[in-house]
Order: sequence, then structure tokens, then C-alpha cells
Amino acid sequence: MNPTPETVRELLESEDFGQRLSAINLIRQFDSAIGYELIQPALDDPNARVRYAAISQLSTLGQHDPSTAYRILRDRLLKDPEPDVQAAAADSIGALKLKEALPDLELVYHQTDQWLVQFSIIATLGELGDPRSLELLKTALTSDNDLIKTAAIGSLGELGDVAAVPLLIPFAGDADWQVRYRVVQALGRFDLPAAREAIAPLVNDPMKPVAEEAHNQLSANA
Repeated sequence: MNPTPETVRELLESEDFGQRLSAINLIRQFDSAIGYELIQPALDDPNARVRYAAISQLSTLGQHDPSTAYRILRDRLLKDPEPDVQAAAADSIGALKLKEALPDLELVYHQTDQWLVQFSIIATLGELGDPRSLELLKTALTSDNDLIKTAAIGSLGELGDVAAVPLLIPFAGDADWQVRYRVVQALGRFDLPAAREAIAPLVNDPMKPVAEEAHNQLSANA
């Protein structure tokens, strides 16, 4: 039996959070306008898992009403007590290209001690593609957390600002092969001699994925 908006609303009002989670999954079967309306009560559900699922789904449903989605996501980013929900809000902000959220993303990055939130914010900056985020990405390159550092490298490549090239080049010799791999991908986005020169030695990298990616990037930009 196919779900109806009425049955989904009933599930969202259930005292069982498992049923409320099930309702959020069912919302995917409706068009965006109906789905956007249905998901509203779950965005501030008392259960963090339910809020997380709803905020994550707002990454697509929010296209129906970006201005209201921005207000909701900003609230969850700044005020939600659960880091997972804050991270999901940052992810959805990136998916919806809500550049007006940049000051809040920067604020939360500097205030939080939760690495997952910081990681999501840095990854989101690449999706936003706002040149104003260059300084924060530069700061993230110095993070003690390798995942955050690697996310910053990827986002600098997505940003496409040539000022990122001299920031990326030193990481071409990083001891972590996954960092080198991401650097090759990031530098490959820039059709500049300095970027190609940094990639060239990595065609002989001892790690096959790095060497193959370096070869592919040089071939694509030949």
C-alpha cells in the first residue's frame, strides 16, 4: 500500500521515534512541495536521530523554499545541541548553495570543539564556491585532524581560486598518500604551470592510486 500524506503525518506524530524515522524515509516518495510541507515537524523533533534525518533530507527538499530552508538550517547549525545535526545542517547548506550562511559557518568552525562539525563545514565551503572562504580553508590546512586537512585541500580545489595553488603545493610531498591523492585532484583543477609542475613528480609515487591520478590529471590538462 502506497503511503499518503495523512499516513505520514500520523507516523510523524507517533511517540515511537522509530516510526517517526520511518515517516521521514517515506517522505522521499512524494514530490518536493508535499515533502517539504510534511517534513517540517521533524526538523525540531526532540530525538536527535529524527532531526538528523530530517535536516539531511532538507538538502533536496529545501530547493522548494530556499529562504525558509536557510532560516531553518541556520538555526540548527547555530543552536542544535547535537553535533551530528549541526554537521547535517552544514552539509545541507552546501547542497543548497546557501552562500549567505558563510559567516555563520565560519563562526561555528571557530567556536566548536567537535571535529565532525568542523569537517562538514570545510567540505561545505567547496560546494559553496565562495572566494571569501579562502582564509578559513587556509586555516583548516593547519588542523591537527587529517580528515579536516584533507577536506580543506579538496575544497580549495573546488573553490577554483588561483590563490589556492601555492597553498596546495607543499602538500604534494605529504607523508600521507591520501593527502597526496587529494592534492593531485585539487591541483588538477588549475590549468597553471605551477600546478602541473607539482603534480608531475607524483606520476612515480609509490602508491598506485596517487601515481594513476597524477597521470590522469596531466593527460587531461596536456
